[in-house]
Parts: sequence; C-alpha cells; structure tokens
Amino acid sequence: MSDAEQTDNFSPRLNTCLLGHEAAEQILLNAWKNNTLHNSWLISGIEGVGKATLAYRFARFLLAADESRREIYTGLTIGVDNPVFKLIAGNAHPDFKIIERDYIDTDRKKILKALKGGEAMSDDELKSLKKSAVIRVDDVRTINEFLSRKSAGDGWRVVIVDSIDDMNIASANAVLKILEEPPHKTVILLLSHNPGKLLPTIKSRCTKLHLQPLKPEIIASLLRRYRPELTEDKVKKLSSLASGSIGKALNYADWDAVSRYESLNALVSAGKSFSLNSLLEFCNSAVTDEDSYFLNKEIVLKYIVDFIKSRPGNTEIIEAWDNAVKVFDETERLNLDKKQTLINIINNLCKRV
Repeated sequence: MSDAEQTDNFSPRLNTCLLGHEAAEQILLNAWKNNTLHNSWLISGIEGVGKATLAYRFARFLLAADESRREIYTGLTIGVDNPVFKLIAGNAHPDFKIIERDYIDTDRKKILKALKGGEAMSDDELKSLKKSAVIRVDDVRTINEFLSRKSAGDGWRVVIVDSIDDMNIASANAVLKILEEPPHKTVILLLSHNPGKLLPTIKSRCTKLHLQPLKPEIIASLLRRYRPELTEDKVKKLSSLASGSIGKALNYADWDAVSRYESLNALVSAGKSFSLNSLLEFCNSAVTDEDSYFLNKEIVLKYIVDFIKSRPGNTEIIEAWDNAVKVFDETERLNLDKKQTLINIINNLCKRV
C-alpha cells in the first residue's frame, strides 16, 4: 500500500485523519510534554466516534517522538513515511500490542490456509469472516508476556485494548491485575463504548478521556474524504442519520441506510392507512442476514427518536419508543422471530402517528 493510500484509509491503524477531537488530543500531548502521563487511560465514546483512531495516533506518537525535544511538538501527527507508522500499521512494532476480538476458530483456519497457500482473500471474503463474541482471558494474559520483555531502546511500550466492553469477567479481572502494577514507561489504552458497565475497580485505576459525538459538519467533511463518490445530498443525510459517529456514517453509506430511512418514513407517514404490502416488503428486506437486521433496528430506533424531537410531548410516540426498545431486547434475548418483531414495532408506530 502506498503512502497516499494509507493517508485515506479509514482503518484506525492506517488512519492519519482525526477531526473533532482536538481537545482530547491536546490532553494526551500535554500529559506527555509535562511528564505527567498516567499509565492507564480509559478512552470512551459511542461506537465509531474515533476512539481507536486516537489510540493508534497516540501510540505512534509515543513510540516515535523525541523526548529530548518535547517543546517542538504541537500535535500527535506522525507521517506515514515514519518507520514507526509502518511498523504499527503492519502490527510489527516490538513495543506495541493490540488486544481485540479474534476470529472464531473456523474462520481463523480459513485465514491461515490462505496465508500458507499464498492466496489473497477478497474484501467480500474478509467481510464474511466472523469474530468471537468476547476477548478471551488467554488473549489478555499475553499482555504480561509482552510487558515482561524490555523495550527497544528503553522507550515506551503501548497496549491498546479494543474494546474492553468485549471482555468477559475473567478477562476483565486479568486486565485489572495488570492495571494494579503497570511497569515503568508503559501506557495502556482501554477503549470503551459503554464505560458505565465496566468494573468500578477498572475505572478507578484509569485516567478518563471521553470523546464527544462528532458534529454533522465534521462527519460530512470525513465522508467527503473517505467516500468521494457520494452526492452532497447523500452526505448531508448520512451526517444527520449517523448520530455523531463517522464509523456509523460509513457503514450506513455501504448499506444505503438513507433509502431505508426514507422508506420507513413513507410507511409511517401513511399512518393507519399504511400499505400492508409495503410493510411486508420493508421487513422482508430487513432480515436477509444478522447484520441487515441490526442495521434496520438502528434505523427504526433513530426514526422514532427523530419523531419525538420533532413533536415534543407526544406521549403516543414516547410509548412507541418504550415498546420498541422492550420488544427488540426480548427478541434478541429469547431468539424470537426478527421479521415479526419489525412488523409488530412498525405496525404499532403507524397506528400511533
């Protein structure tokens, strides 16, 4: 991959662009410059807001910056031609470690088979691979092995856990033990979409850094960068639909979520006289696979929220929201029929407008 291609790559380990989080970046930079950098950081925010991009950005900076010239740095940018950038991009830097959910055993074997055979996997094949539901305790224990080794050149060592929400209780407790006595010149960056559910003992041992949802104009700017083929109308609608998350905006662009939202709006706007055939057609196309179901679930919930904002005090719609959240939760917890769930929720919504 060329440097130009790396510059426009959205993957956090390759991404050089971070917009909307200048204050958070400055907090990390100042802590380093003032020699007050805490060993453990909890970086929180909604999914797709830029937590991993910031973490990789800081990791590259720590491993590349000249500590004898702290005063010259005004940001965390490290160029794509820097050896540290390239090593981290290839997950080959000796002083950097990433902990994340691994592929399930069957899909891991597919990857290894392709590598051994010298074959490249297509984007569609890669997207079809599934990762395990949790970060396993054995994965966390590899951090101890990593930290037991001396760093190259007596510099920093950086660990990113993306995300700590994906850990079970055994994995979380293993992380807690590491946080209790982190080695000298070690920075551990824990990423979390939902810090309220974390162990209080983990949170108490970290410096907290929360990333606010991105403004629509920031998302629009990033969409123009990463999806230049989108029309301005589509960029504007996606920026509004994404609720402050560039990751969600890009995913929505791939799934044509704007069309789904507009189809739902046409359905609900008809009120009690909605077309049953249109409802069935919408729900049939919404459950073609698990990813499609969760996308349409997000669209439905987003639509109800927007409806509530446009008509404050409408108790009927607020009740529809409460009902939707409850029914979606029961469906996923009890593995109920997802298509029927969408039909019931949208039907209930149409009758309340």
